[in-house]
Amino acid sequence: MKGRGAQINTDNPFAKHRPARHRDLNFSAPPTEIKTEYLETHPKTIINKVESQDIGLEYSMNPYQGCEHGCVYCYARNTHPYWGYSAGLDFESRILIKRDAPQLLAKKLASPKWIPAPIMLSGNTDCYQPIEARMKLTRQLLEVLERFQHPVGIITKSALILRDIDIISRMAQKQLVSVAVSINTLDDELRRQLEPRTATISRRLQVIKELSEAGIHVHAMLAPIIPGLNDHEIMDLMGAVASAGARNAGYITVRLNGDVGPIFIDWVKKKYKDRADRILNRIMDIHGGQLNDSRPGIRMKGEGKYAEMIAAQFQLALKRHLPDVSRFEYDLSHYEKARKPQTSLLDLI
Repeated sequence: MKGRGAQINTDNPFAKHRPARHRDLNFSAPPTEIKTEYLETHPKTIINKVESQDIGLEYSMNPYQGCEHGCVYCYARNTHPYWGYSAGLDFESRILIKRDAPQLLAKKLASPKWIPAPIMLSGNTDCYQPIEARMKLTRQLLEVLERFQHPVGIITKSALILRDIDIISRMAQKQLVSVAVSINTLDDELRRQLEPRTATISRRLQVIKELSEAGIHVHAMLAPIIPGLNDHEIMDLMGAVASAGARNAGYITVRLNGDVGPIFIDWVKKKYKDRADRILNRIMDIHGGQLNDSRPGIRMKGEGKYAEMIAAQFQLALKRHLPDVSRFEYDLSHYEKARKPQTSLLDLI
């Protein structure tokens, strides 16, 4: 199905009714074309505590659930069933919008009980996915954060972030923001298959360049590295992001937990029939013989000979292209100064 990452809808284990089976598989047959639906939801909170020790920030917030980018490997697919939808095609075609997100954030940051700590925007789905161009929720969240002088980390693979370079650059002057740009290949044909509705590779490199030139700390996330598919690109990728102006870089290996496993298997066997088994076997090789991996401290990088080879390639690429990495430190001291003058919640909305 062109323009979509997942080619199937896996069953939702929380659903009361299951769709008819498709060719003896535990999936529903997709229609020939799917239009994206946008559905409003009204959560009571917007900031989530991050419990994982593998994530660098303490909190995350997501103005959208589901992601139209359609990255076939996305771990966030597994959250969509909790909203009553499939992790497959539903995840990228039924997007939940949290219209009240800016007001919820303002209320939280105004609370005397709130202790400032960097918040990740987004920790689940891309806050600059296509609907953001119309909704502007991410921009409104940034306006609230700037008003409170509160630190935030942004991760995206969208060029739409350049629209907000005015706010982000001002916050960067006070060490309040760092941006991670996700990029895992220099091959646009592979990018179209893996991440069908994301910015092109050249556009993403331009994003790194423009953000860096504006004085914003940019971290390149070479993620995910998929053994047998894009792991041979690590050196060239590092060279490209370094030339564009990235000041640091990291990587994560792919892991196919929950419904992402069958979604990826279906995808790779349709898109890369000639090497699907080799790709899947190499993924299993770095995760103890399984496609999924939930072990803290291991799941992000994998283990074993092949994982060690990927790590060695990354370190060599880092040494060659980014020998003087710049590590970012958030400045939390501005928050109190910004909060004290606020006398009414109405002033924040």
